[in-house]
Amino acid sequence: MPDTTPALLSPSARSAAVRSPIIPTINGWVRQHPGTISLGQGIAFFSPPQEALAAVEDRLHEKQLDLYGPVQGIPELVAALRHKLEQKNQIRFDQGQEIFVTAGSNMAFSSLMLALLDPDDEVILLTPFYFNHEMAITLANAKAVLTPTLDNFHPDLDAIKNNITARTKAIVTVSPNNPSAAVYSQEELTEINQLCEQHGLYHISDEAYEDFVFEDTEHFSAASLNNSAAHTISLYSFSKAYGFAGWRVGYMLVPAELADTLRKVQDTVLISPPIVSQLAALGALQADTHYLQTHLNEIKNSRALCLQALNDSGVLRQRVQSEGAFYIFARIQSRLSDLETAHHLIRENGVATIPGSAFATEGYLRVSYGALTSDNVDIGMQRLIKGLQQLA
Repeated sequence: MPDTTPALLSPSARSAAVRSPIIPTINGWVRQHPGTISLGQGIAFFSPPQEALAAVEDRLHEKQLDLYGPVQGIPELVAALRHKLEQKNQIRFDQGQEIFVTAGSNMAFSSLMLALLDPDDEVILLTPFYFNHEMAITLANAKAVLTPTLDNFHPDLDAIKNNITARTKAIVTVSPNNPSAAVYSQEELTEINQLCEQHGLYHISDEAYEDFVFEDTEHFSAASLNNSAAHTISLYSFSKAYGFAGWRVGYMLVPAELADTLRKVQDTVLISPPIVSQLAALGALQADTHYLQTHLNEIKNSRALCLQALNDSGVLRQRVQSEGAFYIFARIQSRLSDLETAHHLIRENGVATIPGSAFATEGYLRVSYGALTSDNVDIGMQRLIKGLQQLA
């Protein structure tokens, strides 16, 4: 029969321009090959602290869990987050900044793009970029301006300056970085923040991996700088440090002038963050410091083993390091493209990685060691190195 579907019944050109997300593709290949060890998706191996679960159990009977909540988050969680930002991130609340609780920091970024951007506006992303950021910018009918970094994946200030135009609305930094694992210094973030102030741009500082820094690196929050409140937006997540990936809790700190616009977006997209997840997050903030430190120690051990194995293997084009987050961004030697390499490694070697092309950087693999434990880190590395040796 002839196709009688009207021509108007088609997706928007805006959505068609968005690249398909890589994680579902990789996960689909993994499901086809049971027993695969995942060095792909960025998740932590540990579960939420008992304090998070107890906070939910203690209040499951409350009627408020069944109702819509405040658009920006329940007051007790917002207050706890303010205390955390003041104490841990050294951010002063003396210029009217506001906190929004969101369904993960991905939602926070997407909402920001709807709130900030008009069609054809530009947002500077440093490459390799976090792919969901580019997707959100494109869905907002705007343009991601891809800006190269230095050889060590730290910001190239001259490259950033050269890409600022009359259409630029924001510069995005991700530190600790996904996927490169670079941790930007206070000086680098200060220079970018001041550049934004000079040009009337927003500095969007994604700090989802703030707890994951190693050796002599330190995390720095740009919003702690003097005179930064009016142009700095900070994004945070419970997914990594508290094992909350499935609970979907993130939050953002925004200039006061954006609050009314963001309330419109949040009320349209989400109405209000799930109260049950917010109660769990409130409980997580009460967890003993040993909870995270114990898990960080194991992740540090996995990091050291992975770095040594890869750097001693002879399968990489250059030595790798990992300053923060829980990734290694490895430049590989392979006769196949990085996407084909990733597929081969799953199919033939039972180990999953993410191709660098998903982050706009061909010829690399992102290796995530956050989900590894002492029981499987050696096996995962052996499979990865063996597969890369076969393809070199």
